[in-house]
Amino acid sequence: MNARPDRGAPSAPTREPGTGRAADNLRDQELLARVAARDREAFKQLYHIYHRRLTRFLMRLTRQPEIAEEIINDTLWIVWRKAPEFRHGSLVSTWIFGIAYRRGLKTLQRQPPPACDIEAEIQVEAPDQIQPAQERADWLDRALAQLPVNQRAVLELSYYVGYSCEEIAKIMDCPVSTVKTRMHKARQKMKMLLRRLDR
Repeated sequence: MNARPDRGAPSAPTREPGTGRAADNLRDQELLARVAARDREAFKQLYHIYHRRLTRFLMRLTRQPEIAEEIINDTLWIVWRKAPEFRHGSLVSTWIFGIAYRRGLKTLQRQPPPACDIEAEIQVEAPDQIQPAQERADWLDRALAQLPVNQRAVLELSYYVGYSCEEIAKIMDCPVSTVKTRMHKARQKMKMLLRRLDR
């Protein structure tokens, strides 16, 4: 079965983690139970709920739309196959993001490292060509791109997706202390990079 459902299917409403989380998880559990019974309509609904969330996360992680889309399809294909094995040890969203994170790591390990020099990129652009807010967003993106993938993922999952350290630990399959260490190192490196950009 192709992980991508028909494009014409209506999109189910979505909410970010932290907003109606218990209700969202109950809905996701019900859909996943139907997916485990090979209900294709339930899979389409789950696909539409998670495609946008996974796209945002994986685009910031990989920076390449075609790779992000490949990882999403791999992730949701695994969800289709492994749905009967879900044991309710976490939120459904945590389980799905964990699959996406591991697939993303494997994919990125096969890719050549990006040739990106923050200072060189900044010097190419004239200051009056970029609005301050957009410039700051660009700087943040460039700084994030310089982080090791596990540190970048911690920041993305925390600040952009809204997961707690405990949930991130489940997604990344590591101790909470490791998540906190990665978070601390990522913040320190971001401060250093942004100071360089502000010069």
